[in-house]
Amino acid sequence: MKINQAGLDLVKTYEGFRSDIYICSGNRKTYGYGSTRGFDGKRLTGNENPISREDAEKLLKRDLQSAEKAIHRMVKVPLSENQFSAICSWIYNLGSGSWQRSTARLKLNRYDYTGCINEMIRWNRASGKRLRGLVLRRESERLLFLRS
Repeated sequence: MKINQAGLDLVKTYEGFRSDIYICSGNRKTYGYGSTRGFDGKRLTGNENPISREDAEKLLKRDLQSAEKAIHRMVKVPLSENQFSAICSWIYNLGSGSWQRSTARLKLNRYDYTGCINEMIRWNRASGKRLRGLVLRRESERLLFLRS
């Protein structure tokens, strides 16, 4: 399974598009829709040319493959396309290590789908501060997860 269009649109909305290099909240050089690596797979140096939306989407789809693989590897219960896509967005934002250690994953693998999404939406802080953007993103992921 791969992220669906609704999930891809969600990620693009909350990551936002930036053609030029910027330093993200994780203190990494970033561009496009949150990509930290160029087409060569190497970390961005800051010397890259601006990226087009088309190329940024290609990088995003490439980068999302690691989230998709993490779900295939760590989730042992059936998922709908929307559940899968909501989790992809969450992992893209927080990393597969966070997913692996999360109570959300543990609950999901115990068939507690409601418990899973209730745990996922709790991840709305950065540096200890509750961020409105993360609250909104988690709510969008929740709505996608619950959509049939």
